[in-house]
Amino acid sequence: MNNMHTGNALAGEPVPNREELLQQVLASDDLPTLPTVASKLVSLTSREETTLAEVAAVVSQDVALCTKILKVANSAFYSFPQQIGSISQAISMLGTNAVQSLVLSFSFMSMNKIAPGSHFDFDKFIERSLIHASMAKLIMQKLSREDAEEVFVAGLLQNLGELVLACALPERYDRVLEAVAGDPENTCAVEASMLGADHCFIGYEIAKHWNFPTIITLPILQHHDPREYVGEDEKTGQYIRAIYLSNLLVNVLCSETPELFHARFQEEAEKLLGLSRSDIQSILETAHTEVDEAAANFGLEMENTRPVQEILQEANIRLSVLNLDYEQVNKQLIRAKIDLENLTRELREKNDILKQMADMDGLTGVYNNRFFQQALDKEMSRAIRQGEPMALVLADIDHFKRFNDDHGHLVGDFVIAEFCRVLTAHIREYDTLARYGGEEFVIVLPQTTREQAIIVAEKLRRAVEKAAFIDKGESYSVTASFGVAALVGTDEVIPANQELIKMADEALYDAKGKGRNRVAAYGSKKKWFTRK
Repeated sequence: MNNMHTGNALAGEPVPNREELLQQVLASDDLPTLPTVASKLVSLTSREETTLAEVAAVVSQDVALCTKILKVANSAFYSFPQQIGSISQAISMLGTNAVQSLVLSFSFMSMNKIAPGSHFDFDKFIERSLIHASMAKLIMQKLSREDAEEVFVAGLLQNLGELVLACALPERYDRVLEAVAGDPENTCAVEASMLGADHCFIGYEIAKHWNFPTIITLPILQHHDPREYVGEDEKTGQYIRAIYLSNLLVNVLCSETPELFHARFQEEAEKLLGLSRSDIQSILETAHTEVDEAAANFGLEMENTRPVQEILQEANIRLSVLNLDYEQVNKQLIRAKIDLENLTRELREKNDILKQMADMDGLTGVYNNRFFQQALDKEMSRAIRQGEPMALVLADIDHFKRFNDDHGHLVGDFVIAEFCRVLTAHIREYDTLARYGGEEFVIVLPQTTREQAIIVAEKLRRAVEKAAFIDKGESYSVTASFGVAALVGTDEVIPANQELIKMADEALYDAKGKGRNRVAAYGSKKKWFTRK
């Protein structure tokens, strides 16, 4: 008996039922597959007796993946007070679920098997998936911070079926995309009509095929209508409802009619999850920063998300002009444009001030330790990825305590500020100078070998020694000691960022121990010095 039925959307082609469509997808050579580490981890964590050591052993098989996980673990995404230096430590501090979530998240973001020329935009799909995931996590945090990690993955994978269909059936799915252009809310109905099943069903079946737990697979299937879930597991029901609400919230941020989704979100967040008005308001106020932080932590370059309040204000302006005559429309638009430009300028100026306050040292005008740690992490990642050298220089003003003791703290502050001015004048624009603490400063030197860094440090030492430190008619003699460490050397294993700082600090300690006003460089077998 023929189970095929005919649909008019594909020009008379027979449309399979959903089981037949699933078999076609599973048989496709272009079906995205779960990376080996992620697949092993899913199987491993499904066993109750799994140990942290076993999880660490599996994750450690992929060095690039470990680097990404440690970067996120040390970011504002988790905000731990101390640095996490290994996968074992990350699992111990974050927990197995959180590490598994990060593995699955990064694995999902790498599943690009889209055919050339396809209408399916993989980058936009991943961006939207990350927004969905971060919104689901933000909502779930109001109920349970422990479950926020798992709901992040479920939110990220909720539209997995779209990616699977676009990869496995590219030509047919292109026609679906053409049919839903401008009307994305009807995507499921169009998919079912033209293909035989929607992406929710396909994503659910593929996730089951990968042995994902039901607490992730069921939200993929039912996130468009949480009332379809009739199971008894309350946590699964919460996940489905949270992901459904995340769709409404994403539409507030991204759709042409944000005011409609804003009202629906507020009503249904209270009805479905029992969220208080203060919780709902908190979600709306922090949604844009949550998206931007998630994008930064997962390495996606996205335009900054606008605050919900600004989006709604703009929508209200659009609505208000619909009932005005032509002349009024022009006047209103001009006025609104001026107001919006003024608001944008004010926000930009305030953001610049806030960023400067957050990143700069108030006394010296150079970067602070917080900015340095971020810059070092980015520069080391770039240098390792591109196989380029880089170096780090620690500088310390010699006998600085004497300036404070003999002349007072105002003179000490002058010496520190003038010292930074001298260093800034003798480094490249793309080098990073930061105040490490007290009278100690650090310089990140991209594309610089250890030998080149020694030359730079010696040039800086001489510049400081020769500089005129004159304040209110008084002249002060200032010298400094420098410690050099390099990321790529002839005989070293590439260190972590904190190890590189420690190496430079040890070299600086040796420079001071040898009499100060000199440069010392760190090497694995020996340390050597250049003198004035």
